[in-house]
Amino acid sequence: MRDSRPLPTVDTRAFTPRLMSAEIIVVFAVSLGASALRSLVSLVGSLTAPKALSGQHAVLVGSMSPGRPWLDLTYQVVDLAVGVAPVALVAYLLARSGESMRTIGVDVRRPGPDLLRGALLAAVVGGTGLAFYLAAFQAGVNLDVVPDRLPDTWWRVPVLLLSALQNGVLEEVIVSGYLLHRLGQLGWTPWRAVVMSAQLRGSYHLYQGFGGFIGNVVMGLLFGRLYQRWGRAMPLVVAHTLIDAVAFVGYGMLRGRVTWLP
Repeated sequence: MRDSRPLPTVDTRAFTPRLMSAEIIVVFAVSLGASALRSLVSLVGSLTAPKALSGQHAVLVGSMSPGRPWLDLTYQVVDLAVGVAPVALVAYLLARSGESMRTIGVDVRRPGPDLLRGALLAAVVGGTGLAFYLAAFQAGVNLDVVPDRLPDTWWRVPVLLLSALQNGVLEEVIVSGYLLHRLGQLGWTPWRAVVMSAQLRGSYHLYQGFGGFIGNVVMGLLFGRLYQRWGRAMPLVVAHTLIDAVAFVGYGMLRGRVTWLP
Protein backbone atom coordinates (compact mmCIF):
# COMPACT_ATOMS: atom_id res chain seq x y z
CA MET A 1 0.00 0.00 0.00
CA ARG A 2 1.28 3.43 -0.93
CA ASP A 3 2.38 5.58 1.99
CA SER A 4 0.17 8.72 1.96
CA ARG A 5 2.08 10.57 4.63
CA PRO A 6 3.46 13.94 3.44
CA LEU A 7 7.17 14.18 2.73
CA PRO A 8 9.22 16.21 5.20
CA THR A 9 9.92 19.77 4.11
CA VAL A 10 13.41 21.15 3.71
CA ASP A 11 14.46 23.67 6.33
CA THR A 12 16.30 26.23 4.20
CA ARG A 13 17.43 28.03 7.38
CA ALA A 14 19.83 25.15 7.96
CA PHE A 15 21.61 25.98 4.70
CA THR A 16 24.45 27.84 6.37
CA PRO A 17 27.39 29.57 4.63
CA ARG A 18 29.58 26.66 5.71
CA LEU A 19 27.29 24.13 4.03
CA MET A 20 27.01 26.37 0.97
CA SER A 21 30.80 26.51 0.66
CA ALA A 22 30.98 22.72 1.04
CA GLU A 23 28.31 22.35 -1.64
CA ILE A 24 30.35 24.44 -4.10
CA ILE A 25 33.44 22.34 -3.44
CA VAL A 26 31.53 19.10 -3.99
CA VAL A 27 29.96 20.31 -7.25
CA PHE A 28 33.31 21.29 -8.71
CA ALA A 29 35.08 18.22 -7.34
CA VAL A 30 32.87 16.07 -9.57
CA SER A 31 32.85 18.40 -12.56
CA LEU A 32 34.99 21.26 -13.82
CA GLY A 33 37.24 21.41 -10.76
CA ALA A 34 38.38 17.87 -11.51
CA SER A 35 38.86 18.91 -15.14
CA ALA A 36 41.06 21.79 -13.97
CA LEU A 37 43.28 19.41 -12.01
CA ARG A 38 43.64 17.05 -14.98
CA SER A 39 44.29 20.04 -17.22
CA LEU A 40 47.11 21.25 -14.96
CA VAL A 41 48.75 17.82 -15.02
CA SER A 42 48.37 17.77 -18.80
CA LEU A 43 50.10 21.15 -19.09
CA VAL A 44 52.99 19.95 -16.93
CA GLY A 45 53.31 16.95 -19.21
CA SER A 46 53.35 19.17 -22.29
CA LEU A 47 55.94 21.53 -20.80
CA THR A 48 58.26 18.65 -19.91
CA ALA A 49 57.87 16.90 -23.27
CA PRO A 50 60.73 17.02 -25.81
CA LYS A 51 58.64 19.00 -28.30
CA ALA A 52 57.74 22.67 -27.98
CA LEU A 53 54.12 23.49 -27.11
CA SER A 54 53.37 24.54 -30.69
CA GLY A 55 54.57 21.13 -31.87
CA GLN A 56 52.04 19.26 -29.73
CA HIS A 57 48.33 18.70 -30.26
CA ALA A 58 45.30 19.09 -28.01
CA VAL A 59 42.37 17.19 -29.50
CA LEU A 60 38.96 18.41 -28.33
CA VAL A 61 36.68 15.78 -29.85
CA GLY A 62 38.43 12.63 -30.99
CA SER A 63 37.69 9.01 -31.77
CA MET A 64 37.32 6.71 -28.75
CA SER A 65 37.36 3.46 -30.69
CA PRO A 66 39.18 3.86 -34.03
CA GLY A 67 38.03 1.49 -36.74
CA ARG A 68 34.82 0.53 -34.90
CA PRO A 69 32.31 3.28 -35.78
CA TRP A 70 29.29 1.92 -33.89
CA LEU A 71 31.26 1.33 -30.71
CA ASP A 72 32.86 4.75 -31.18
CA LEU A 73 29.40 6.34 -31.45
CA THR A 74 28.29 4.55 -28.29
CA TYR A 75 31.30 5.86 -26.41
CA GLN A 76 30.62 9.37 -27.69
CA VAL A 77 26.98 9.33 -26.55
CA VAL A 78 27.88 7.92 -23.13
CA ASP A 79 30.63 10.51 -22.71
CA LEU A 80 28.22 13.33 -23.59
CA ALA A 81 25.63 12.08 -21.09
CA VAL A 82 28.15 11.65 -18.28
CA GLY A 83 29.73 15.01 -19.03
CA VAL A 84 26.48 16.95 -18.62
CA ALA A 85 25.35 15.05 -15.48
CA PRO A 86 26.71 17.72 -13.06
CA VAL A 87 24.08 20.12 -14.43
CA ALA A 88 21.41 17.78 -13.04
CA LEU A 89 23.22 17.85 -9.70
CA VAL A 90 23.14 21.65 -9.71
CA ALA A 91 19.40 21.62 -10.52
CA TYR A 92 18.81 19.27 -7.59
CA LEU A 93 20.88 21.33 -5.17
CA LEU A 94 19.11 24.53 -6.18
CA ALA A 95 15.77 22.83 -5.57
CA ARG A 96 16.98 21.64 -2.16
CA SER A 97 17.71 25.23 -1.19
CA GLY A 98 14.24 26.37 -2.22
CA GLU A 99 15.33 27.70 -5.63
CA SER A 100 15.36 26.37 -9.19
CA MET A 101 17.17 26.65 -12.49
CA ARG A 102 15.00 29.71 -13.17
CA THR A 103 16.84 31.39 -10.30
CA ILE A 104 19.99 31.52 -12.44
CA GLY A 105 18.12 32.21 -15.67
CA VAL A 106 18.22 28.73 -17.19
CA ASP A 107 14.76 28.45 -18.76
CA VAL A 108 12.89 29.24 -21.97
CA ARG A 109 10.87 32.23 -20.75
CA ARG A 110 12.72 34.68 -23.03
CA PRO A 111 13.79 32.77 -26.16
CA GLY A 112 14.00 35.81 -28.44
CA PRO A 113 16.25 38.06 -26.32
CA ASP A 114 18.34 35.08 -25.19
CA LEU A 115 19.01 33.93 -28.76
CA LEU A 116 19.76 37.46 -29.98
CA ARG A 117 22.13 38.27 -27.14
CA GLY A 118 23.80 34.88 -27.48
CA ALA A 119 24.30 35.21 -31.24
CA LEU A 120 25.76 38.72 -30.97
CA LEU A 121 28.05 37.65 -28.16
CA ALA A 122 29.20 34.60 -30.13
CA ALA A 123 30.04 36.74 -33.15
CA VAL A 124 32.21 39.10 -31.09
CA VAL A 125 33.90 36.53 -28.85
CA GLY A 126 34.31 33.89 -31.55
CA GLY A 127 36.21 36.13 -33.96
CA THR A 128 38.34 37.71 -31.25
CA GLY A 129 39.08 34.33 -29.71
CA LEU A 130 40.24 32.85 -33.00
CA ALA A 131 42.62 35.77 -33.58
CA PHE A 132 44.01 35.43 -30.05
CA TYR A 133 44.51 31.67 -30.45
CA LEU A 134 46.43 32.11 -33.71
CA ALA A 135 48.64 34.76 -32.10
CA ALA A 136 49.29 32.56 -29.04
CA PHE A 137 50.12 29.59 -31.26
CA GLN A 138 52.56 31.62 -33.36
CA ALA A 139 54.17 32.90 -30.14
CA GLY A 140 54.79 29.31 -29.07
CA VAL A 141 52.75 29.46 -25.85
CA ASN A 142 49.88 27.28 -27.00
CA LEU A 143 49.41 23.78 -28.31
CA ASP A 144 47.92 23.14 -31.73
CA VAL A 145 44.25 22.83 -30.77
CA VAL A 146 42.50 20.28 -33.00
CA PRO A 147 38.73 20.67 -32.52
CA ASP A 148 37.74 17.56 -34.48
CA ARG A 149 39.43 14.24 -35.05
CA LEU A 150 36.42 12.03 -35.59
CA PRO A 151 36.03 9.50 -38.41
CA ASP A 152 34.19 10.63 -41.52
CA THR A 153 30.87 8.95 -40.71
CA TRP A 154 27.19 10.00 -40.77
CA TRP A 155 27.23 10.78 -37.04
CA ARG A 156 30.33 13.00 -37.05
CA VAL A 157 28.55 16.38 -37.37
CA PRO A 158 25.71 15.49 -34.94
CA VAL A 159 28.25 14.43 -32.31
CA LEU A 160 30.22 17.64 -32.84
CA LEU A 161 27.07 19.74 -32.43
CA LEU A 162 26.07 17.81 -29.31
CA SER A 163 29.59 18.29 -27.93
CA ALA A 164 29.25 22.03 -28.49
CA LEU A 165 25.89 22.01 -26.70
CA GLN A 166 27.32 20.00 -23.82
CA ASN A 167 30.16 22.48 -23.37
CA GLY A 168 27.79 25.43 -23.47
CA VAL A 169 25.34 23.98 -20.98
CA LEU A 170 27.91 22.53 -18.57
CA GLU A 171 30.23 25.52 -18.38
CA GLU A 172 27.73 28.36 -18.40
CA VAL A 173 25.22 26.76 -16.04
CA ILE A 174 27.87 25.81 -13.49
CA VAL A 175 30.61 28.44 -13.85
CA SER A 176 28.58 31.48 -14.86
CA GLY A 177 25.20 30.82 -13.27
CA TYR A 178 25.50 28.51 -10.29
CA LEU A 179 28.92 29.60 -9.02
CA LEU A 180 28.29 33.34 -9.27
CA HIS A 181 24.87 32.91 -7.69
CA ARG A 182 26.25 30.98 -4.73
CA LEU A 183 29.23 33.31 -4.26
CA GLY A 184 26.83 36.24 -4.22
CA GLN A 185 24.82 34.49 -1.51
CA LEU A 186 28.04 34.05 0.45
CA GLY A 187 28.58 37.81 0.37
CA TRP A 188 31.36 38.00 -2.21
CA THR A 189 31.60 41.31 -4.05
CA PRO A 190 30.59 41.06 -7.75
CA TRP A 191 34.09 41.60 -9.13
CA ARG A 192 35.71 39.20 -6.68
CA ALA A 193 33.21 36.52 -7.67
CA VAL A 194 33.73 37.17 -11.39
CA VAL A 195 37.53 36.97 -11.06
CA MET A 196 37.21 33.67 -9.20
CA SER A 197 34.86 32.29 -11.85
CA ALA A 198 37.12 33.47 -14.70
CA GLN A 199 40.23 31.93 -13.16
CA LEU A 200 38.42 28.63 -12.78
CA ARG A 201 37.32 28.79 -16.41
CA GLY A 202 40.87 29.39 -17.52
CA SER A 203 42.27 26.62 -15.31
CA TYR A 204 40.37 23.77 -16.96
CA HIS A 205 41.63 24.98 -20.34
CA LEU A 206 45.30 24.80 -19.32
CA TYR A 207 45.72 21.62 -21.35
CA GLN A 208 45.65 23.90 -24.41
CA GLY A 209 48.59 25.94 -23.15
CA PHE A 210 48.98 29.42 -21.69
CA GLY A 211 47.05 31.00 -24.54
CA GLY A 212 44.04 28.82 -23.76
CA PHE A 213 44.25 29.84 -20.12
CA ILE A 214 44.50 33.59 -20.76
CA GLY A 215 41.88 33.63 -23.50
CA ASN A 216 39.34 31.80 -21.36
CA VAL A 217 40.05 34.00 -18.32
CA VAL A 218 39.20 37.04 -20.44
CA MET A 219 36.10 35.29 -21.75
CA GLY A 220 35.15 34.42 -18.18
CA LEU A 221 35.43 38.03 -17.05
CA LEU A 222 33.13 39.13 -19.86
CA PHE A 223 30.61 36.32 -19.43
CA GLY A 224 30.60 36.72 -15.66
CA ARG A 225 29.83 40.42 -15.78
CA LEU A 226 27.12 39.85 -18.37
CA TYR A 227 25.52 37.21 -16.16
CA GLN A 228 25.52 39.61 -13.23
CA ARG A 229 23.99 42.31 -15.39
CA TRP A 230 21.35 40.16 -17.10
CA GLY A 231 20.69 37.69 -14.30
CA ARG A 232 20.40 34.96 -16.93
CA ALA A 233 22.74 32.20 -17.99
CA MET A 234 20.77 31.23 -21.12
CA PRO A 235 22.30 33.87 -23.45
CA LEU A 236 25.73 32.62 -22.37
CA VAL A 237 24.72 29.01 -23.06
CA VAL A 238 23.62 30.06 -26.56
CA ALA A 239 26.82 32.02 -27.20
CA HIS A 240 29.14 29.27 -25.97
CA THR A 241 27.29 26.61 -27.95
CA LEU A 242 27.47 28.66 -31.15
CA ILE A 243 31.18 29.42 -30.67
CA ASP A 244 32.05 25.76 -30.20
CA ALA A 245 29.73 24.57 -32.97
CA VAL A 246 31.39 26.89 -35.49
CA ALA A 247 34.84 25.85 -34.27
CA PHE A 248 34.12 22.11 -34.36
CA VAL A 249 32.32 21.95 -37.69
CA GLY A 250 34.22 24.80 -39.32
CA TYR A 251 37.57 23.18 -38.58
CA GLY A 252 36.64 20.12 -40.64
CA MET A 253 35.50 22.31 -43.51
CA LEU A 254 38.64 24.48 -43.52
CA ARG A 255 41.28 21.89 -42.65
CA GLY A 256 43.73 21.58 -45.53
CA ARG A 257 42.00 24.35 -47.49
CA VAL A 258 43.51 27.44 -45.84
CA THR A 259 47.10 28.24 -44.98
CA TRP A 260 46.51 30.25 -41.79
CA LEU A 261 45.00 27.34 -39.85
CA PRO A 262 47.65 25.22 -38.04
